[in-house]
Amino acid sequence: MNTRRILPQIVLVLTAFAWITSTQGAHHGATPEAKLAELGIELPTPATSIANYVGATRTGNLVFLSGHLPKRTDGSFVTGKLGANATIEEGYKAAGLSAIGLLATLKNEIGSLSKVKRIVKVFGMVNATGDFTGHSQVINGCSDLLVDVFGEKGRHARAASGFSSLPLGAIVEIEIIVEVE
Repeated sequence: MNTRRILPQIVLVLTAFAWITSTQGAHHGATPEAKLAELGIELPTPATSIANYVGATRTGNLVFLSGHLPKRTDGSFVTGKLGANATIEEGYKAAGLSAIGLLATLKNEIGSLSKVKRIVKVFGMVNATGDFTGHSQVINGCSDLLVDVFGEKGRHARAASGFSSLPLGAIVEIEIIVEVE
């Protein structure tokens, strides 16, 4: 047997197999709801608006979600100011809580998270001092969760900006735009 001829074919088959199996991870075949369950996340009842606006507006195949504050399971909000009395890790976790609230509102609006074609845009607002520069690291708490739940469909355009204050003293506020079926 001539291994010089067979070896390139074996490498090609193994490379193809590795590519196929790597693209069949948790995001292929598993619903976003199943992925949330895997992560130990239960979506809360969608929050009610605290002013004169709605949590989600759909136009065509786009859903615009209003800014969501990081709400704990006990109903309280995560408050604080990055660069003063809160750490990047606390902000990151709070951004994840905002993402969970956003997903709850989205599911309520469209019925099933399996209808999501793509997370289009995330706009993250960080309650921060003027010299704080870690806004992107904080909003990664939201972005990372969206990618964990939706895989490539969760990758999105994004802005992360600092504000001198946010509603109710919240540490972050995040809004998203989603393309749906």
